[in-house]
Amino acid sequence: MNFVLGPIVLVFFFAGASALYFHIGETERKCFIEEIPDETMVIGNYKVQLYDPRTGGFMPSSPGIGMHVEVRDPDDKTILSRVYSSEGRFTFTSHTPGEHVICLYSNSTKWFSGTQLRVHLDIQVGEHAIDYANVAQKEKLSELQLRVRQLLDQVEQITKEQNYQRYREERFRQTSESTNQRVLWWSIAQTCILLGMGAWQMRHLKSFFEAKKLV
Repeated sequence: MNFVLGPIVLVFFFAGASALYFHIGETERKCFIEEIPDETMVIGNYKVQLYDPRTGGFMPSSPGIGMHVEVRDPDDKTILSRVYSSEGRFTFTSHTPGEHVICLYSNSTKWFSGTQLRVHLDIQVGEHAIDYANVAQKEKLSELQLRVRQLLDQVEQITKEQNYQRYREERFRQTSESTNQRVLWWSIAQTCILLGMGAWQMRHLKSFFEAKKLV
């Protein structure tokens, strides 16, 4: 997990679920980078608590306190931007593999007065985001059918992860090849410059010696 000053950015490598809590002030914006394969559902459950200076702890927030959730894909396109209440969940589906930026910040500053908020956040990715109890109830699946459904979803998610790793490997290979090619051309350019300077110096010295009638 990496922390950066300013708008704080937390980096998660692709995993089934990531749970944490953090503190924010009235002007703070905190963002998370989640590496997600394409066509993968992501669910974020959160709860906001308000700091109580009398007890020094955190208490449930008032109904007027909410969170603005913004999600951007690897192409920096906004795929979710919405204001939610003080407790709830947000859902989105990735359409492009890569790093998705999830940002949260308060929906208002009038009530804050410098008070801190504690935000509990649980991010679930892929089959971990599916409520199988609800699926079984809606589709009237038996225990065996539900287990088979879970296994199929897990296999599908593993396939997506493998495809995403191949995608990352391909991008890394392209970057490496591009870097190596630039290094090669830079070396050739340096060699040409050195040869040109050497030829110019030899010509200059020859002219100097001829002017001095040394040769």
